[in-house]
Amino acid sequence: MTVSTARRRRRSLSRLLVAAPLLVAGALTGVPAAHAAAADEVRVNEVVTTGDVNDSIELYNTGTATVDVSGWILKDDDNSHSYKIASGTRLAPGAFRAFDVSGKFGLGSDDEARLYLADGKTLVDGFAWSDHSDASWSRCADGTGAFKQVATPTLGGANSCGTGGGSTTPVAWPGGSGVTTADGSNVFGQDLSGLFQEGNVLWGAQNSGKLWRLVRDGSGGWKPDTANGWSSGKALRFPGGSGSPDSEGVTLTGAGSAGGAFVASERNGDASGTSRLSVLKYDVGGSGSSLTAAKEWNLTADLPSTGSNLGLEGITWVPDTALTGAGFKDASTGAAYDPARYAGHGGGVFFVGVEGTGMVYGYVLADSGSYTRVASFSSGLSGVMELQWEPQAARLWAVCDDTCDGQHRTLKIGTGGAFATTAVYNRPSGMPNYNNEGFSLAGADECVAGSKPVYWSDDANDGGHALRRGTISC
Repeated sequence: MTVSTARRRRRSLSRLLVAAPLLVAGALTGVPAAHAAAADEVRVNEVVTTGDVNDSIELYNTGTATVDVSGWILKDDDNSHSYKIASGTRLAPGAFRAFDVSGKFGLGSDDEARLYLADGKTLVDGFAWSDHSDASWSRCADGTGAFKQVATPTLGGANSCGTGGGSTTPVAWPGGSGVTTADGSNVFGQDLSGLFQEGNVLWGAQNSGKLWRLVRDGSGGWKPDTANGWSSGKALRFPGGSGSPDSEGVTLTGAGSAGGAFVASERNGDASGTSRLSVLKYDVGGSGSSLTAAKEWNLTADLPSTGSNLGLEGITWVPDTALTGAGFKDASTGAAYDPARYAGHGGGVFFVGVEGTGMVYGYVLADSGSYTRVASFSSGLSGVMELQWEPQAARLWAVCDDTCDGQHRTLKIGTGGAFATTAVYNRPSGMPNYNNEGFSLAGADECVAGSKPVYWSDDANDGGHALRRGTISC
């Protein structure tokens, strides 16, 4: 279930906008030539100080060689404040890497972001400002241009400098204003979270470590499948049969459910105080009452730390063809995404959303169990509770719950190769501010008179109902 998070402390002083890069004057004196040349190519590229994602500094490698930034130091305007970059951190040519420094210091309205070599004394690059980011201080162009305020943070990806970003002013829901219940009374109880529609089946992930297979009830809603052990949902287990995944999101690949159901989990319910940010694959074709994961991709070590109940909430899969056709940029290489680099990965990229930060991360999940992060960007929301790829419109939906008054955002790949916000929608005016953690859109085959159904799952089971149905323009 979701937990509201308090805003981090902020310096409150705001002045007239005066922002300029720091000068790197003689900073590399005494450093070996090869090291100096490599270091000189790394730039502070984006800074976010407030809003939905805050206290983050992004670096960008403008050079042609990979730079090992292990042990390098990030500071604000106070020399006693420092964030040490983890060992093994490397920036490929053209690569972006964002660092959440909030655990070490806060970035205020009149502050600096400075990058030092591991000695903590040799300044590599920096940026100073005298007003909070709104919503991001970004170099335009990446790595070389001047900093300016842009509306959409793109931490971990190309900056949104007027190349594909849309308005962030919320507008009315692009469909009918009313919603109706789409389940029976008290069928699921609380904690129903992620949704994914597969034709005449609606898959639902429940936080209590359960997966549901729902079928149509004949009146526009859904009911539990009574065949093959699905009547009360199926309990989920980690590989080996242990534990109880806190299952928050569910998605399928282009192979459909025959290729397995992929569940996003933020922790093991049997050790609820510890984060375990995982994607789990389940064979859903059997008849037993429980499902044991065939594979787990534990992403915890690759992601910024978060509260154990503020981790992975949403998951969706985007086919390679959609990504390459839109010019998607691989953040791990800094070049255009090339699926041929990744053997045995199922033909697409999994995107996961983090509740506590509103960040979205893209991963290639190999059949071998390895993974590669190919994207990281802000959703623009204070928290992501659901992600859905809508193939007909080639757009990604990011959805927040009552924490954000039920706001929905759509994102598309811009000319810089990164996802950027294209529209912000309020929830339907006829739907109360429910704790909606799941969202799913019907396919194009269900379009009638220009609209199609959409569904939400209410984690709180308000009024004894966890599923609701609305419409959206096709």
